[in-house]
Formats: sequence, structure tokens, C-alpha cells
Amino acid sequence: MNIGLFGGQFDPFHNGHESIIRGALKSGIIDAVIVIPSARNPFKTGSQVSAAPYRFYMTKNAVEQDFEGENVFVSDVEFMYSGTSYTVTTIKQITKPSYIRTFLGSCGIKQKQAHQNHKYYWLTGSDVLPKFDQWYESEKILEQAGLLVASRPGDGVDVDEQIARLRKLFGPSADIKSFRTEQVAAASSDIRAGHDLSEVPESVKEFIATHALYSDEDPLMSVSQKTAEDYYENAIKLYRYLGPKRLLHTLNVGILSARYALRYDTSLCDRALIAGQLHDCAKELDESLQKEMAYRYSGELFTEKKLLHSPAGALFAQEEFGITDPDILDAITYHTTGRGNMSLLEKIVYLADKLEPSRTYADLEKERQTAFTDLDEALRMVAASMKRKFESRGQEMHPLSLDFMSDLGL
Repeated sequence: MNIGLFGGQFDPFHNGHESIIRGALKSGIIDAVIVIPSARNPFKTGSQVSAAPYRFYMTKNAVEQDFEGENVFVSDVEFMYSGTSYTVTTIKQITKPSYIRTFLGSCGIKQKQAHQNHKYYWLTGSDVLPKFDQWYESEKILEQAGLLVASRPGDGVDVDEQIARLRKLFGPSADIKSFRTEQVAAASSDIRAGHDLSEVPESVKEFIATHALYSDEDPLMSVSQKTAEDYYENAIKLYRYLGPKRLLHTLNVGILSARYALRYDTSLCDRALIAGQLHDCAKELDESLQKEMAYRYSGELFTEKKLLHSPAGALFAQEEFGITDPDILDAITYHTTGRGNMSLLEKIVYLADKLEPSRTYADLEKERQTAFTDLDEALRMVAASMKRKFESRGQEMHPLSLDFMSDLGL
């Protein structure tokens, strides 16, 4: 098979990306496209990009809906190795027989075809050609794969001239091909800045709305560089331990916690971001492991199955994510039950867990609005609802929750 490898930030994935994929397949040069959302881009860091899992699942949803039944797949290969996501490294990893054969098989490609010796092309827009020779180890890129360039009307690049220039630099054997595709007036940076979603697929619109992405108030602009870096790296690491729904929930809770901190105490913003992000980090570990970790961290304070992940999460945050701040660990420990005399950080994470934008178990609009004007009143509203649920089921609340309710006057 001839396989096009299409890497990028995809923040967000838009119609221009789809146009390149369709044009490449229509050209007949390649038989399949593997889309590779980047994990760590060497040129874009910090608040310039959304966390990698957001971009990965957004892109995966769009590809699965818009290219159903076609040979277009999405790979998480960049989540599988550490270090900067340079193109040369990604190509090396994804083209390993042990990876590509298993990956293609998981995508429904028959074993005989998956085990062929494949020819690879790095798929890109023509705008990269003038600077391709400045890419990290560009010569090694062309040793591993050809370059397949989308030539679009009005892009201002003389594709033939640039290909001739690169062949002169890298030698006439450099495999660089081009194909024509339609011009789509879409740029991810403009979409993020202007909130104009007219050039994104429907699934992407839904994803952005569900997770409240690209808000004008970006709390990552208010945290330290180290905390922002930790947040992005934690997001990649959490991918190993949490399924899509839970992982996106944790990222949402981190962002919303930081927003609450900006409203009520800016000094808590860094800790709120990390505590919210990691609050469910142990949620999908094996139950027996959760039980053992919970006991190690808090003795027999938490024994119910649904509560184990809270103290287990605090220990996991220590051992796997290097968290030593006791305030962050307490916020993780008590995010399910609450407790008497809660700190502001604990209240913030507790509330963000219940009100993050992808929560749809009830109409939470009033609680969400109140949370930005009166935190304690929003807590009372949420806690009262929880209390009613327990009473309707004839269930007893945890003693810590009873103390929490008492402090709220419930």
C-alpha cells in the first residue's frame, strides 16, 4: 500500500484538512491516509494550543463520521513516545512493522495487505515547501518517506519551482509529488480567535460546544509556564489510564477549576488547574488496585467502591504525576464526598467536577451561572440535589458528606 501520513495540530480539525485528505486519495498516489494529531509540537507550546487529547478525539470523531468506509484512519502514535513530536520521529515510530501492521489490522485492513512493505508519503500543504529544508532532520524525513504536497489555487507558492529547489538540495531521487485540491478558506488560528465555525465539520462544532473550547477567557494564560507545561504533559500521560469520556471530563474539570480560581482567588489558579485535571486520575485503575491504594493513603476512611478512586487518586497523583502539594492532594481526596470545613480549593474542584460543560445528567444552567457569582450558593444547590438523590434511593451518605451538608446548612 501507498500510505499518506497527515500530521498536524488540528486545533481544530477543519474543512481545509478534509479537502487535503480527499484530494490526496483522489490523486491515486496513495491508497490510504493516516491522520496523526500531534502530542508535543516543537513550535507551538503553552496556551497556544489545546491539550493533545482534545485535539485527538475531536479529529477522530470527524474522520470516523466524514470518511466512514474509506481508508482514512487516526493514529495516537505520538502519545506512545516521550519527547518532542518531530516529524522525523513520528515517521520512524509509525512505520515500524510492529506498529503499522497492528494498527492497520485494528482499522479493518486484511492481514495480508497490512503486512505488505508499504510506501509512505508525508502529506502536507504547499505552504511548507519554502521552509521544508529547515525542518528538523529534513534529509532523514525524505529517507523514510516521500513528500506529497497539496497544491491549492491562490496559495502563493510555485509548487513546481519549490519541488525543483528541494530536489537540487536533497538529490534528484527525493520523492516529492504534488496534487491539486480545492482552496478552502480555513485556518485553525482564525477559527480559534474569531469563533467562526462555518468551516469546520458538524462533529467538530458539537465537540467544541460540548467541551467549551476556545473561550475568550483562557485560564492557561494566567498560570505559570511550568504549570502550563505540567498540564499538557499530564494530559498526554492520562491518555494511558483513562478512556475518552473520562479523560475529556478531567481536562474540563481542570480548566473550569482554574476559571473559578480566577474569579475567587487568583493565587489558587495553578493548583486548581492541576487538582481538577487529576481528580479522577485513578478512576479506571483495576478495582483491587484502587482498594489497596485507598487503604494505603487513608486507611478505612473510604471503603465504598464508588469512593475508592478519590484517595487512590491522591496517592496516584503523588507516585505517578509527582504531586507533593498537600492542598492539591486534599482536593483530589475529597472531591467525591466533600467534608466539613472545606478549603476554597477543595470547594472549587468539588463544584467543577459537578458542573463542567460536558455534564448532561441534569439541567445545570442555573447552577453554572451561580457558580461565577456566589460559590457557596452554587455548592448548596449542587449538594442539595445530591442529598435529594440519596434520600430518594434510601441510601445513607458518607459521614464526611454529612459534615459538608451541615456546613452548608442543609
